[in-house]
Amino acid sequence: MPGTSARSARTAAIGLLAAILLAGSAVPGNAEQVPANPGTNYAIDDPFTSERTQWWRDSRFGMFIHFGGYSQLEGEYRRPDGSVCRNAEWIQRECAIPREEYEDLVAGFDPAGFDADAIARTAAEAGQRYLVITAKHHEGYAMWPTKVNRWNLRDHSEFDKSRDILAELKRATDKYGIRLGFYYSIWDWHDPDASNPDTFDRYQERMREQLRELVSDYDPALLWFDGEWSTDNPPNPWTAQDGERLESFVRGLDPELIVNNRVGKRRVTDGDTGTPEQEIPSEPVAGQLWETCMTINGHWGYAKWDHDWKSSADLVRNLTTTAGRAGNYLLNVGPDARGRVPAESVSRLRDMGEWLRRDGQGAAVLSAGAPGIVEQPGWGTVSRRDGKLYASVYDWPGSGGSLTLQAKSAFDVTAARVLGSDQRVDVERTDAVTIRPSGGPANDLATVIELDVATPSPAPEGDGTGLTARFWAHRNSPGEPDVTRVDPGVNYDWKYTGSPDPAILPAGYSARWTGTLEPRFTETYTLRTVSSNAVRLWIDDRLVIDNWSEHGPAVDDAAIPFEAGRRYAIRMEMKKETDEGVAKLLWTSPNTPQQIIPAAQLHPER
Repeated sequence: MPGTSARSARTAAIGLLAAILLAGSAVPGNAEQVPANPGTNYAIDDPFTSERTQWWRDSRFGMFIHFGGYSQLEGEYRRPDGSVCRNAEWIQRECAIPREEYEDLVAGFDPAGFDADAIARTAAEAGQRYLVITAKHHEGYAMWPTKVNRWNLRDHSEFDKSRDILAELKRATDKYGIRLGFYYSIWDWHDPDASNPDTFDRYQERMREQLRELVSDYDPALLWFDGEWSTDNPPNPWTAQDGERLESFVRGLDPELIVNNRVGKRRVTDGDTGTPEQEIPSEPVAGQLWETCMTINGHWGYAKWDHDWKSSADLVRNLTTTAGRAGNYLLNVGPDARGRVPAESVSRLRDMGEWLRRDGQGAAVLSAGAPGIVEQPGWGTVSRRDGKLYASVYDWPGSGGSLTLQAKSAFDVTAARVLGSDQRVDVERTDAVTIRPSGGPANDLATVIELDVATPSPAPEGDGTGLTARFWAHRNSPGEPDVTRVDPGVNYDWKYTGSPDPAILPAGYSARWTGTLEPRFTETYTLRTVSSNAVRLWIDDRLVIDNWSEHGPAVDDAAIPFEAGRRYAIRMEMKKETDEGVAKLLWTSPNTPQQIIPAAQLHPER
């Protein structure tokens, strides 16, 4: 974990950038949100490449903790008629527990057995690099001594009034070199203003004040929002515009924070990270960093009757599969009413940590990403790190059998070995890669074959400065532009209240970027736009992306074969008709991880 001084220096630098880009949008110290000015761009960096997110991208594995007032019930509620209703963190709503009765039940909550040091140590031993705990779930119960209300662990429980479990976790995670994050639910079943559109602003003021407490008192590395969807029982008035204001607000509190996309409406244009739940996407998520959250059994909160535990093999394979698709794996534990993590969870986490440490197998996960140069196989998964492919094999071939990888670009395999075994590995490279290990699997959970690969050298980094950008203060683009400049790349999320320039109002505008693009590899690239309202992209005067109709946040792709070092004419247009303004241009290729096209590879129009 970086030292405090290094973090402070980076915070100051990013804070200056945020102050420039978010001018007038979020002012720490003020509970009220100040509207953004024209000219605001909420995309303060490229999360795929920024220093701010580097630790998160390298981590790949984190611990989720669902713990709240609902834990007191341990998954069961006995109704007055004697019948039993079962649930976990949603038990108040799903079992229709009257508010007064639920408050009486939670008043007896006493998690005296909560051991922050043991939890952080377990995470560290499991190979988890960060930890996210539910500071406030949908029931609205705060797990820290908030000054905003008395519906919290200090003021409404039997718990020791001198203890603060979030402060204890902060000390413990610092001790073990783990980053701390907080889950915070936007949806709140307890606060009466949270479900009333007429008083929702008052609730949002209290929400912002609680978030200010969390950020200033505990210095989290990330905020994990939830409860952003439109629903009833109780109603949830949250809008995308509310999300814009909240994201701006928390970035004003700490510009280094990593924020998930549930801060808004769970879209590719919200926050830094996408949040698939209880599933692993079949390929890297387009347009956004991503993290899948998953339970070890069937529930997030503790349910004493749920013994449907995933096996250690399944969990290790989920982890390696996620890393091979450039994602993070946030694996949940749910402490019981006394604050103790179930032994079944701890034992599986220890198995995962042992697997990661054994024979260097952690290289297949930590700091690893999508392989790019090969397709994912059916017998396991492949990740890539530092000039090596790591094939995590789940279905080992029989004696004399082989494993096949389908190549996506040119490369050679210069060496191969089975981690944890001295057996010979023969590799044949034709149109595909055929791997023939001479012995059996070296690990029952997943056996890793490490392949040294030699890929073509890239062309030298370009000397570009970006693209020529022209902006019009209306939705069509005839006549002279209102603003002309060179943009270092196309990475804009103006949302509802921002715009390309202070001279241009957010109500509607259009833009055009022109110049040349210079790839560094001879291979097929995917050019990717993230847009809202309308977008078109041309390469050498050929229209390759055409989504020129009013639409919400969308991702569009075009596969283009490029030659390294050659310059290709590029033109991108967008317009904002209504709602939000978004314009991003990314690329990815077998040897280029997904990223905003960097300025060095873009040249302005002459």
